[in-house]
Parts: sequence; structure tokens; C-alpha cells
Amino acid sequence: MTVKLSDQVAIVTGASRGIGRAIAVLFAEEGCDVAINYRGDEAGALETAAAVEQFGRKAMLVKADVSSFEQCERMADAVAERFGKIDILVNNAGITRDNLLVSMDAEDIEAVIRTNLLGVIYPTKAVAMHMVRKRSGRIVNMSSSAASRPGKGQCNYAAAKGGVESFTRAMAVELAARNVLVNAVAPGVIMTDMSEQIRDMGDEEIKARLLLKRYAQPREVADLVLHLASPANQYMTGEVLHLNGGLKMA
Repeated sequence: MTVKLSDQVAIVTGASRGIGRAIAVLFAEEGCDVAINYRGDEAGALETAAAVEQFGRKAMLVKADVSSFEQCERMADAVAERFGKIDILVNNAGITRDNLLVSMDAEDIEAVIRTNLLGVIYPTKAVAMHMVRKRSGRIVNMSSSAASRPGKGQCNYAAAKGGVESFTRAMAVELAARNVLVNAVAPGVIMTDMSEQIRDMGDEEIKARLLLKRYAQPREVADLVLHLASPANQYMTGEVLHLNGGLKMA
């Protein structure tokens, strides 16, 4: 069987667990070496690296706060120095700090905006030049159904993810001439640690709004990211693909 990402190099941010880990492992299955970005969970990042290496691919741990451009620049340069190139960037790192705006601390607003929006802009800025020089690349940004259908208490998160979607379209315009395709995936509720609080608070209500009546697994998100990041995608750019079990239709 021909692997889809044979001998390519990817950076996956926030890859120590959840969707990021699923993406990193699937990429390795498909022949890709993976730079595993994390901010604090080194143990989780090491587990992801071990899973990548089980498929005979190289794993590189890169500790960096994606809300800092300086750290993102160092990450991109380090990955390019080790592997000689960067073919794929998946901007997956994200956090939630839900609350009603009138009760939300300014710190929680700023932290979510920094990680979820600047944490997409800065890695893209750091990596884009490497892709532009070789006139090829794939960037996949992680948005959320909250960008278009936010729940109560998600104003900071929804604002950040809305920004991610607009940024995705803007970068598609800027980078198309260099064959760098930029798309986004907007998952609904996925079975991850990050969504546990939401699921615990309204499991029956949420599932009632899903046409498929179940939550997605991280691997299902990874499958869609794989298509967008692979050479199979030659013509899609500037798009936001929704993966939410029919939430938008319910």
C-alpha cells in the first residue's frame, strides 16, 4: 500500500494528547516524520513520540509556547535544521476557559485569544517562509464549531476560532502562488480531555442536537486533517471543513 505522506516532515502543535496526538500518530502511519510540539506536558509528548516511532518514523520533541513568536521561530528553525525541510504544519494547540463574559477574568480572555489565535498566526508566520522557499506546503488550522455555533460561556473561545477561520482564508490568498495550501477543520464535540467538562454538563442536550447522536473520536478528526495535508489535496485552499456529526443542520 502506498503511504500518503512518504518521507514528509510535519509540525503538529499541541501534540501531547487528544486530537494532536491522533494527528501525529496517523501521519507517522502514513510515512511522515513528526515534530511534536508541546508547552508543558513533556510526559504526554514523550508518549506521542513513542507512538510515532512505532511506525518507524522519526519523532522530534519541540517545547514551545505557540503564543510567542520568538519561540515559534526557534521551533521552525530547529525542525528545518534537523530534517532539512518542513512540508506540513498543523496548528492544533488550544485551550478553553469558559464562563459568561460578565464573570470572565481578563486573564482568561487574553489567555484563550493568545493560545487559540496568536497560537495559529505565529507558527504559520514562522513556518511559511520555509514553505515559500521550496514552493510547496500544506497548513491545516484547527477551528471549532464554536466559531459558527457557540455555546453559552464560549465568547472568548468563539472569538478566537472565528479569527482562525478568517486568518485561514487570508493566508490561502497570500500563499497560493507558492503552492502552499491553507485550510481549516472545525470539529464539534470530540472525545478528548478538553471537551470533558462540556460533555459532563450537557451530554443529553448536546447529543440531541447531533444528527449522528454520538461524539467523534480524535482519529476521525485526524483522518480529515490527513487528506488536507496530503498530496491528494491539490485544489482545495481557503476552506473551513466542518466535522460535527450534523450539528450545523440540527
